[in-house]
Amino acid sequence: MLDLGKRVSIYQPEQEGLIFPELPAFETVEQERRHRKERLVAACRAFDRQGFDYGFAGHLTVRDPERPELYWTNPMCVHFAKVRVSNLILVDHEGTVIEGSHAVNRAGFVLHANVHEEHPDIIAMCHAHTVYGTAWAATGRPIEPITQDACAFFEDHVIIGDEAGAVAVENHAGSNVAKAFKGVKAAIHQNHGLLTASRHSIDSAAFWFIALERCCKQQLDIAASGIQPTHVRADRARYSREHVGSDYIGWLHFQTIWNQLAEDQPDMFD
Repeated sequence: MLDLGKRVSIYQPEQEGLIFPELPAFETVEQERRHRKERLVAACRAFDRQGFDYGFAGHLTVRDPERPELYWTNPMCVHFAKVRVSNLILVDHEGTVIEGSHAVNRAGFVLHANVHEEHPDIIAMCHAHTVYGTAWAATGRPIEPITQDACAFFEDHVIIGDEAGAVAVENHAGSNVAKAFKGVKAAIHQNHGLLTASRHSIDSAAFWFIALERCCKQQLDIAASGIQPTHVRADRARYSREHVGSDYIGWLHFQTIWNQLAEDQPDMFD
């Protein structure tokens, strides 16, 4: 292992005085709540830009910092491009809307509420019905370490076979998904699609979802080529995951997305 000193990641500069994203610090819980809500909206807008919309399917959540038994999520039947701070809803683990005017997505409640309840350390979670993730999920196979990008998920994602292909509208389905998220940041739900979770931030959960979709496309493209890929050796894959697959790195990647969205789409703060 590399000696990072007081740094969280090798990517943090050792030289002082350089411009580099800093983890946020909050003086009040209200500031932290506002921050989480703004980043949740930005994640929804990022999913729109990635083309992850599919009708009302797709749900992103982040815990409330003051009341961790509650979570903020995007409203039912509102396009990712139209999600803003003012129309987010606050929901409990029973699916009751505590704040907000919109209904909650039933499937989102079943999946996300169970994961949040089962794993108090998980702060945020993302799911959407994407083209490549859904296609790769149909294979029932994990992401193979055939690229450096894919190594970020090496031994850090699981395949969930329970209720494969069945819409998750009953609580037991969410419970089975929740059990699979112990110690990993991502899951491939067979015949359904991708899910990511973060113990750090909605920023991280959102970026790793985008990255996992990209990896699924890579896997499908290589499979379609008929060329047998060369796998990254396990020890090298673990080394790469250690340095480019952490929650912090996911957060750091998302800052480039945040900066662009904050400049281009100021309406998301309304």
